[in-house]
Amino acid sequence: MKLKNELDYSQLTYLKKEMTRFMLAYKFALDEVSTKINILEEEFQLIHEYNPIEHINTRLKTPESIIQKAIRKDIGLSMSSIKENMRDIAGIRINCSFNSDIYKLSEMIQKQKDIEVIEYKDYIQNPKPNGYRSLHLILKIPVFMTDRVEHVFVEMQIRTIAMDFWASLEHKIFYKFNKSVPEKITKELKEAAESANELDQKMANLHKEINEIKRMDEEFTTTLFNEKNEFNIPLKFLEMMNESSKISPTKV
Repeated sequence: MKLKNELDYSQLTYLKKEMTRFMLAYKFALDEVSTKINILEEEFQLIHEYNPIEHINTRLKTPESIIQKAIRKDIGLSMSSIKENMRDIAGIRINCSFNSDIYKLSEMIQKQKDIEVIEYKDYIQNPKPNGYRSLHLILKIPVFMTDRVEHVFVEMQIRTIAMDFWASLEHKIFYKFNKSVPEKITKELKEAAESANELDQKMANLHKEINEIKRMDEEFTTTLFNEKNEFNIPLKFLEMMNESSKISPTKV
């Protein structure tokens, strides 16, 4: 009887250690992806003086939720089966300012040599029937442990602030009605998704116009100084004044 108890304890200790290593691999994968995103964010801010990333949020499923989903999806309870068939254990969500930022960021992430893109789903160009919009990537990330290299999946979702606001409320409504949302509310949610998309497009157009105005100001302005003041004067305006008054250079 004592030997059996020792074997049970030894087996439980082994399973606990393996589960810990299993979960750590996903945690470290999230850390790696987060570091990559933070580097891109800082470079954008310092070099390009523009930050396309508004917010980053990471999520790691609990062992309990992993087991529940494995049972629900009938994929088996072995760690190897879960690792191969469950691709959303580790997730990262990135909120961007504009649609163009989403694709720009996605392209930079996909160019990272140590990242393998397993799946790419564009729900922005092809929204889900309920109006949901987002860009989904399934990435395979190498994690270097003390005695081995683990390759684990990380789910990445990139969306605008408006898309994220809509998705968050839709999720709450969906579960409040126990996944059976009345048709009237479903219709209104889809209309709200269209409104959010229109808002994204309007803000993107405004952003483009502002950048164009800024570019022209930088290209066609100069600075005049006196003792107490600094003025930004359009060069075109100075040329017009010069042409009008026919001012010749001052002779010393």
